[in-house]
This record gives sequence, structure tokens and C-alpha cells, in this order.
Amino acid sequence: MAILVVDDDPETRATLEQVLRGAGDGWDVRQAASAKQALAAATEPEVECVLLDYRMPDVDGLACLRELRRLRPDLPVVMVTGSGSEAVAVEAMKLGAADYVVKHATYGHAVPGVVREVLGRRALARLASDPAARGAPLRELRPPDAATLARFEADGFVARSPAMIRVLGLIARAAQSSVNVLIEGESGTGKELCARALHTHGPRAARPFVAQNCAAVPEALLESELFGHVRGAFTGADRSHPGLFEQADGGTLFLDEIGEASSPVQVKLLRVLQEREIRPVGATAARRIDVRLVAATNRDLRHESDAGRFRLDLFHRLRVFPIVVPPLRERREDVAPLAEHFLDRLAREEKKPIAGFHPDTLAVLRDHAWPGNVRDLENEVHRLVVCAEPGDVILPNALAPWITSDLPVSPATSAPLRELMRQVETAIIQSRLREHGYRRAATARSLGITREALWMKLRALGLAPPDAT
Repeated sequence: MAILVVDDDPETRATLEQVLRGAGDGWDVRQAASAKQALAAATEPEVECVLLDYRMPDVDGLACLRELRRLRPDLPVVMVTGSGSEAVAVEAMKLGAADYVVKHATYGHAVPGVVREVLGRRALARLASDPAARGAPLRELRPPDAATLARFEADGFVARSPAMIRVLGLIARAAQSSVNVLIEGESGTGKELCARALHTHGPRAARPFVAQNCAAVPEALLESELFGHVRGAFTGADRSHPGLFEQADGGTLFLDEIGEASSPVQVKLLRVLQEREIRPVGATAARRIDVRLVAATNRDLRHESDAGRFRLDLFHRLRVFPIVVPPLRERREDVAPLAEHFLDRLAREEKKPIAGFHPDTLAVLRDHAWPGNVRDLENEVHRLVVCAEPGDVILPNALAPWITSDLPVSPATSAPLRELMRQVETAIIQSRLREHGYRRAATARSLGITREALWMKLRALGLAPPDAT
């Protein structure tokens, strides 16, 4: 496997060659001093990655990138830009660059890690498109064996559907690597459970697993929470505080709702992923870290990037190995086993023996849409356990009204249209409130309205105000 270094400065080429050869990956490093030489060298099939400098003597780097993409569309190109040229780097990503590196005093030590990541993404792409590459395409990976599934079940996974078993197969594979993982899925699908499995089933299991919901920390405090601060860094900082990255050193850091991170925090996260070092707030020196980053989101980060709300380069750095957790309505085979699993656990916690579900009850649960997914199902089972008497069999009439029918009223009702609309609106708002833990801000966002508009609707519909804001 050859890595092509393209730069008009011979000293820079020599430095990068030395760094790449010293990385211990056995790469054959080749050099090119101009775009013309680069295009000629890139036609060699052994070349698997290109490090391309933006400033070239004959053709600028973006023009060279376009030509490389035309000649070899699958060849990953890492753009190397000067400090302060992040806009150029983002433009390069839009043109198809696999990643970028910003030149600074110590940027060389980050280059091997970037190259490993882009080569890993290329290998995954080949695996997905070429069944002969590993015997099966990525979307049809061999399912986990019985022993692996048993270990997942011990972690709390209940998976009977093919969709969820495929997810467990991806987790089992990704757990053995240190690549960044982005877990995508609706709220309540179990993304944190997946993140914990990535940690406990991998070589970092004995080291810390640290989780943080980015939406749960005020924007002004999130930077200090993630990267730490030194004593005197700001008013009230009477002692140094290690950040979450430092606490997770050697282990895994899970950042939930990563789409809620502000632009300044996104920039700092990007630098951590590039340089593998952190700089606590108020510190004058950076600290090296070894952290496996797993992020999760219920948003479409590609759409957020296109809208300018999430950095495209950070999106690519996070989404080295994407895992999409399907909503519960798309894996109905899991509903009954999950309900029985929750019933067994919660009945023991409440010290109340329950005989089980009537088959008709399980049928109703399977047919419900579950807008809050697995969390919504668990909450309903907990309510049933609390309401039931010891020894009861849970019948369909014990279920909440919003479970027994997707609509709150029968289509044959003679109620006026205004009343029907009020009941439907009430049911939807109540469902979203439960789904988002009765947080007004999150509920309003999911409904596409402001918090003030939600409050007015709650008052108009006669609903009790939520406990949390």
C-alpha cells in the first residue's frame, strides 16, 4: 500500500515521509513535487491515499483534487492546508476530499491517524460494494453467533428482528476497532446502550466509559465540562477540574445529542479528533489523550451540515463507522420480547410478582406505533406494573388509552370536527411530552413550534404543565 505525498517543499515532503514510515503501518511512501507529477503517480494502482498540499506551483490544490477525483473517484485524498484556511478545507470536502489537515507546528503527528481513518472508510466502502472483498457486503454481514448474542442479551439487548440483529453485528465488529462511531436513530431507540456495548465488547472495556448528553449542559459550561479547566481560568474556578476527555483517557467518551453542540465546541472537538490532544480552559499547554469517541444524534447531521448548523468536516470525522438504530415500529418482532423483559425486571424491582401479559395485550402492543420507541414501551410497562395487583395477568383494558388506539377516538364517532381535532392534538402533544421527558424546549422543537406556543396550547387544551423545562 503506497501513500503519495504531494508538496512543492522538499523539506515538508521529507518530514511527512518520515512520519508516515515511522507510524509502523508498513506504508510505501512516495513523493510528488507538483500537480503534474501527482496526477501521473496517482495512476499507479498501488497508491491508496494522497496527501495533497493546497498551494502548488503549477495548479492549485482544488483543481488538482478535481482531476484526481476524475481519474480515480475511489482514491481518498487528504487536503493539507495552511493555518487559517479552514474555508478552503471545507470546499475541498465538498469536492470529494476524504479529510483535511491544517498545517501548524506539530501537525505531523496527526497525519498517520488521519490516513488510517480514511483508509478504514475506504475499506468499509469496498466491503459494502464488493461481495468478493470479504465474502458478503456490509449490509449483509454474517449475523453474530449465539455466544455473541448471549453476551449482548446480558448487557440488556433484546433483539429478535433481523434489523436489530444486523445492528448487533455492526457493534460487534466496530467494538474491536478504535474508529470513531456515529450512532444515529430516533429518541428512545437505545443509542446509549449501543455505545456501552461498543465499549464493553472491545479492548477498552477495563478503562472508563464516560457519557455526556450535550443538550443537558448549558452552552457556556459545555467547553469546560468536555476539556476541563485550570484554577483561575474564570470567575469561580477556585480549583482545577479534569474534563470528560481526560476522565475517559484510555477508554470511551460517549457524546449524546452531538447535534446540540455549539459552533465553538464543534471547532474544539474537531481539533481533538485531529490532534489527539486537549487544551483545558485557561491552560497554556496541551495534553495528549487516548480516547475512543462515540457520538449519537437523533438529527440528520448531513442536513444540518447543508443548512450550516453543523460542521461538515466534523461530521465526516465522527461518521467513520455509522450505525443506524431502527425505530421500534420498524422492528415489531422485538416488541413482545422487550415488553416481557421489562415486565420481568420491573416486577422484581417493585417486588410485585406479575403473572404475565395476556396474548391479546401483546398483540395490541405490537400494533402500536411507539413514537417514543423502546423508552416509551418501558415507561408503559412500568406503569402497568405499578397499577397491577400481585399475580395479575395484564389484560388489554389495563393499557393506556393512547396505546389501545393510534387515534384517541373512533372514526365512527359523532363528535364535532373541532372536538376530534382537539383530542388528536392532545394525544400528539402528550405523546411528545413523554417522549422528551416532559422537557418543554425539546418537545416544542420536535413539534416545530416555540416553547411559548407550546405553553399556550397546553393551557388551551387544559393539560397540566410539564414538570421540567
